[in-house]
Amino acid sequence: MAAMVLMTSALTGQEISSERIRAHVKFLSSDLLEGRGTGQRGGELAVEYLASQLTVAGVKRVTFQEVPLVGVQTEASSTLKAGGLDFKWLNEFVGHAQTQQTHQTLDAGAVFVGHGISAPEFGWDDYQGVEVKGKVVVLFTNEPPSDDPAFFGGRALTYYGRWTYKYEEALRRGARAAIILHTPETAGYGWDVVRNSWGQEDAAVKVTGEALAFAGWLSQQAAARWLATEGQTVDDLLRRANTRGFRAIPLKSRFQGDFRAKVREMRVRNVAGMIAGSDPALEAEYVLFSAHWDHLGKGDEVFNGAVDNATGCAVLLEMARVWAELPVKPRRSAYFLFTAAEEVGLRGAEYFAAHPLVPLEKIALALNFDSFFPFGRTRDVVMNGAERTTFWPEIQAVARRLQLTIAPDPRPEQGSFFRSDHFPLAKAGVAAFSVNGGKQYLADAERKLALLEQYHEKNYHQPTDDYADSWDFSGMEQMAQLGVVLGQEAGNADSRVTWAEPAKAASPRPSPKKKALKKKR
Repeated sequence: MAAMVLMTSALTGQEISSERIRAHVKFLSSDLLEGRGTGQRGGELAVEYLASQLTVAGVKRVTFQEVPLVGVQTEASSTLKAGGLDFKWLNEFVGHAQTQQTHQTLDAGAVFVGHGISAPEFGWDDYQGVEVKGKVVVLFTNEPPSDDPAFFGGRALTYYGRWTYKYEEALRRGARAAIILHTPETAGYGWDVVRNSWGQEDAAVKVTGEALAFAGWLSQQAAARWLATEGQTVDDLLRRANTRGFRAIPLKSRFQGDFRAKVREMRVRNVAGMIAGSDPALEAEYVLFSAHWDHLGKGDEVFNGAVDNATGCAVLLEMARVWAELPVKPRRSAYFLFTAAEEVGLRGAEYFAAHPLVPLEKIALALNFDSFFPFGRTRDVVMNGAERTTFWPEIQAVARRLQLTIAPDPRPEQGSFFRSDHFPLAKAGVAAFSVNGGKQYLADAERKLALLEQYHEKNYHQPTDDYADSWDFSGMEQMAQLGVVLGQEAGNADSRVTWAEPAKAASPRPSPKKKALKKKR
């Protein structure tokens, strides 16, 4: 351990402190901050804390970026019906009216459109030969199963599989509403995650054009009851959706909904700070480090979000302190960005990408830090998307110097590349990816892997994502060290990092060359 500390201190110029990281996580995930909800008091406290800690660390030009959002909280009195059945809010259906109206009604026929994908480059069109304008499209999230990397990315989920794409495509087709039939296999998580995420207040930019009257989910049990009235089953429809040559199925049911909501304009802010580079010719270029500060906030319970993402914020704060204390700064400037509203759809990062505080073409590299596990040091690290940048040889070299193996994404079926705040920057052309901890733990590996699985099954987006004094932060120290060294390398490089040939992997309408992430069946 001592040898590793000496080596990394020599590489970074400063020693990184796991105890400082601990202190930040403990405060950011305390009940005082009430889960750091978007547009909630606890979120504002988090923003002020982050700004003050950046200033204390020596970061200059700390600033706030207002992110104008509208909050929509669907009320429990809202109703949804189909096939003579009434569905129960939270237990059987969740969602919201994307029209951002306080009262929205729905009465429309329905069409089952498989996975709701139109991908001509893969010879796949779930909307072929069917008119869905003014109707409710019913579909599964995810995409057709494949082991062929040339067909929907093989095991890896492409953007076509993300629920965000499903609603976007439904709107493009003129649908009145879109309802996803949930299964743990297609979603990659249980109904409790859907309920906790979609039962909370939604936040989005103000709608100025057409929008879905309802975008939501139906639980597997509710879907099974309803499909029985159609003479169908969930399993049968999923098999058909997964079959090449699928054609949409008009349904007998009409969906009727009466959605009541509390609607408000929200005060939400990104936090940013800059440390100037040492080269006057390159000072106006930046290495950007990001982490999202928000979590699910306070509802019936407090969702403290200790792992997700108090850890990423704490790692970033410690990196900023170390960077500010470097005796010789890299040639390029460092930019530290704490984004808002990630949990409701990457809204803060999207707003920054659309309204950048520094020119996007001047960002040499963007590294995002999201959710680290408190199980100690590892032999590996995951950097999904890094291999598609021109910086890949340097990344490999740094990992070797820090005695880390670069591991493939352990959960490629989850679509991680599209679920974190580097993605809006990547869509905008910036070489951007996330740094995530590995799974090859140096000590007590089997037990820690079990704890990791337990987190995904029982703590992710649950009130139980809490801090504990027993946590081991040495692995987060590793990730902070890695981030600083990678930043130094990019900060001193002769040229900006760019996407290599498969750069369009980040486009919102995916290209056939994109290698991303898909749910294994």
